[in-house]
Amino acid sequence: MKKVLVAYYSRTGLTEKMAEYIAEGVRFSGNNAESKKITDIGNEKDLEGYDGFIFGCPTYHKDMTNNFKTFLFLAQKGPLQGKIGGAFGSSTHSGEAPSLIFDTMEFVFEMKMTNLGPFDLKEKTVVIDEGMRACQEYGKAIGKELGS
Repeated sequence: MKKVLVAYYSRTGLTEKMAEYIAEGVRFSGNNAESKKITDIGNEKDLEGYDGFIFGCPTYHKDMTNNFKTFLFLAQKGPLQGKIGGAFGSSTHSGEAPSLIFDTMEFVFEMKMTNLGPFDLKEKTVVIDEGMRACQEYGKAIGKELGS
């Protein structure tokens, strides 16, 4: 059984909901998942012991938040190279943050990113059953890529 960290920033609680649903999906695949706020990750040692990483942040002003950029600098020092990864976020209209995170994980961290690509969900969809299922499916698919 593999272990996945779902690390996220959420200002309104919607990206946090997504993180929980994605972690459930990873568990549905037969793997372990832990979701953590990025503020609970103090240094690169907190990233040790995971086989996969899924990072999430909402889009604000067509970008990820500044604190998430700072988190990515911290994560870059961690043991991520060659690990399975995914990226997600919520948005009201444009949704660039997941793609920016995904590209950073793939090209800077040299991770094996899921062939699903980045996952963006409109905020109004997060709170309905369709949104919950979409998040769970994303987590389940990444869990299957890890194997068990």
